[in-house]
Amino acid sequence: MTPTLRLGNSRRRAAVLLVFSLFILTIFGGRLLELQAFRGDALAAEAVDQRTRTVTVLADRGSITDANGVPLATTIEARHITVDQTLIADPYDTAVALAPFVGMQVSDIAERLEGDRRFVYVAKNLSPETWRSIDELGLSGVFSERTTKRVYPAGDVGANVLGFVGAEGDGLAGIEYALNDTLAGVDGWITYERGAAGPAIPTAETSGEEPIPGATIALTIDRDIQYVAQRIIAAAVEESGSESGSIVVMDPRTGNILAMASAPTFDPNEPGDADAADLGNRALTDAFEPGSTSKIITIASVLEEGGARPETMFEIPPTLTRAGKVFHDASDHDGYNWDLATVLSRSSNIGTILAAETVGEDAVLDYLQRFGVGQPTGLGFPGETAGFLPAREDWSGTTFPTLTFGQGLSVNAVQATSFFATLANDGVRLPARLVASVTDSAGQPIPTVIPPGTRVVSTETAREVREMLEQVVVDGGTAPMAGIPGYRVGGKTGTAQAINPECGCYDGETVSSFIGIAPIEDPELVIGVTFVRPAVQQFGGELAGPVFRDIMTYALQARQVAPITGPQTTAAAWRRDAESTANENAPGPVEPAQVG
Repeated sequence: MTPTLRLGNSRRRAAVLLVFSLFILTIFGGRLLELQAFRGDALAAEAVDQRTRTVTVLADRGSITDANGVPLATTIEARHITVDQTLIADPYDTAVALAPFVGMQVSDIAERLEGDRRFVYVAKNLSPETWRSIDELGLSGVFSERTTKRVYPAGDVGANVLGFVGAEGDGLAGIEYALNDTLAGVDGWITYERGAAGPAIPTAETSGEEPIPGATIALTIDRDIQYVAQRIIAAAVEESGSESGSIVVMDPRTGNILAMASAPTFDPNEPGDADAADLGNRALTDAFEPGSTSKIITIASVLEEGGARPETMFEIPPTLTRAGKVFHDASDHDGYNWDLATVLSRSSNIGTILAAETVGEDAVLDYLQRFGVGQPTGLGFPGETAGFLPAREDWSGTTFPTLTFGQGLSVNAVQATSFFATLANDGVRLPARLVASVTDSAGQPIPTVIPPGTRVVSTETAREVREMLEQVVVDGGTAPMAGIPGYRVGGKTGTAQAINPECGCYDGETVSSFIGIAPIEDPELVIGVTFVRPAVQQFGGELAGPVFRDIMTYALQARQVAPITGPQTTAAAWRRDAESTANENAPGPVEPAQVG
């Protein structure tokens, strides 16, 4: 039987379909209304967030130069190689392609390419040229991140002054650490939209802030003098078997340090290869008893306070007992009759004690403090020691006599050199300086504070001590090998007992030094040379004197200090000539002064 088509059923189905369609459209409409009207802004922001990336734009670290603008530390562009693991088609093949450029084993690279992480470092601090070669391979999922790398063009020259930076670019030692905030600059940032493959969408908008590069710091160091000083001290330390050695070259008229060399040293480009003990600056961080070099302070105090004159005679016994302790000179003798100038030039401990007793304990202590014993240099260098000077209330009966000839107190090499710089600067003490100027990224100078000088002794006293020091480097003095033909030179030897830091006691080793001035008549340079625990040539004049002569000769020539033309005459000879003339012209008999 043939079924009958009913129009009512068709209408019912149409109605049901309409209701169903309206229901579906209502759901879609509601969802659309929710997405557009209520969650539209949030979803749009979420979508933008998924395809945008904000990265830090590192500020270039400021350069460090020498006094003449020669770069000692600078920053160059570098690249970190990164990958998006989800975009790597074949980790092994990609690793094989990268290996020749990144210097790693294929297996190690492949391990960093496998996974579902969107950002992984593969290698760091590659050159831009290396990245361009990698980029030309067209490897999917391999990207680069711009960064910077700190380099030291002169290698180890000035390394112990400059210091070095860590993996994150922050200073970890030396000037790099002390002035890190000045050098670091301010990082910027950039936000950009990226496509599915990772690179930025060229037509998309970007936003951000430009980085502000760090300031440039010009040191007082002269690269050429620094280079020569390092080579000379390194050779001398090796030859003498010393534990370490240092040279400080200073301009006494400004306080500028022209060179500060330590041996052993290191290459700041590869600080991880060096011994930890060699990474610091021994000229500032290591304290030692200065020994006879600090006798200049005692002699200056005696002259300034009127206790004696250079020609004043002293009877020097074979030994001297004070507070139950017997004091000796460096070598045994039956007794001397020496003037004050000879006491200094022959470095008599007993004579120095006797001279100091003419002015007393408080006066000598006062001048030790005026010259800066036990006080920071003002350089602000990390790890710097202030040295040690015992407080007056802590003195025993033997403190005063031992202080007069350089024991019972401690200094660093820069402090010891600055004592002589004060005398070379006509008695005015200037703070030591390592930073000549600071310039911001726009080329504008940043003001630096230079503390004023302080008068310690009179110009006349300073001149007299300098002339007395000249007798040290002539025949009969303790360091004739420190003399330089064509220049008037003066200085002082020092051979002190080394302190063992483990026990705080003397262990039989020594610290040998020589600090000198040239030219004596118009000082241009002061140089201090120090050797710690030398195995041979223990006396300061024998070991440090020749080193002083070599570096002073170079520095005088480098700074175009002209030698004396015509016969060279020492201060002692000049004094004798002047006294002889005075005697000839005097109205009555005058006893000539006795000069050693």
